[in-house]
Amino acid sequence: MTSMSRARVARRIAAGAAYGGGGIGLAGAATVGLLLAEAQLARRRVGNGTSPHVPNADGLYGRTYAVSTEQPPLRLTMLGDSTAAGQGVHRAGQTPGALLASGVAALAERPVELRTVATPGARSDDLDRQVALVLAAPDPVPDICVIMVGANDVTHRMPPTRSVRCLSSAVRRLRTAGAEVVVGTCPDLGTIEPVQQPLRWLARRASRQLAAAQTIGVVEQGGRTVSLGDLLGPEFAANPRELFGPDNYHPSAEGYATAAMAVLPTVCASLGLWPAEEERPDASRREGFLPVARAAAEAASEAGTEVAAAMPSGPRGPWALLKRRRRRRLPEQEPAPATPSN
Repeated sequence: MTSMSRARVARRIAAGAAYGGGGIGLAGAATVGLLLAEAQLARRRVGNGTSPHVPNADGLYGRTYAVSTEQPPLRLTMLGDSTAAGQGVHRAGQTPGALLASGVAALAERPVELRTVATPGARSDDLDRQVALVLAAPDPVPDICVIMVGANDVTHRMPPTRSVRCLSSAVRRLRTAGAEVVVGTCPDLGTIEPVQQPLRWLARRASRQLAAAQTIGVVEQGGRTVSLGDLLGPEFAANPRELFGPDNYHPSAEGYATAAMAVLPTVCASLGLWPAEEERPDASRREGFLPVARAAAEAASEAGTEVAAAMPSGPRGPWALLKRRRRRRLPEQEPAPATPSN
């Protein structure tokens, strides 16, 4: 599917989500039915990814900076599915939340308090519950919320309009409360090893369609997105034994570190921590202002691509800034908190 075609589909899905439609399917209802059957077969063939247990990484990161700053810790909350929770690794410090908290603490030179409400197996319709948990907490509203969701929506045939509507509502509630929001869009399910051709291609197509539609919905609510699709594409496909975990379904520690490296610059930019000179679009990296649907379609095909709201709506609808941020090495990861908070 071309970028322009994906943009048209994404616009239709996002419009259906905004105006209550629900009949638009991803890659066609029949093909998604086949995809579901193949995904169920794949899940039966993978082994130890079925356990919902994930390490508890919640707690304070960057404690050493508390001595040199009088500022309170930054608050980072992870929402979404098993990818946001870190299913597939054994140590708390290997989860994406811990990696992001450590990275933000090092760049801000300030402690970061991590809280995770993401749930393995969650779909976008669980975000309402997760957001309620975040906003009901006695602690202040998080400074930044990171959401990773979408894979289970595809494999369970959730209508994409409903999926995008649920995600957009979650972003709107968090932004209204005062939190910055970064969404890692639907990963490329075509890279899961047990899924064979031609359904591997259908999985990739459905994943990218949803990722593009998610981007439109998120940006319209004031959040930013980072594409995880291609990140889980060429890199994971080229190194499946290294970047997938033992279940061949969830990322390994190396895989989560790769994903965290893609999301970290956008998280830091949302918090005003990224170098100011890198906030300007760089034409040499094909960055710039585009209609949001076109930016969403391009981002769905390239890992680590950020899309954020830019200028007001024009004749072709809302515009967005597409950024291909340079990836930097994550700061040396510190051990997980000795006494995690729940």
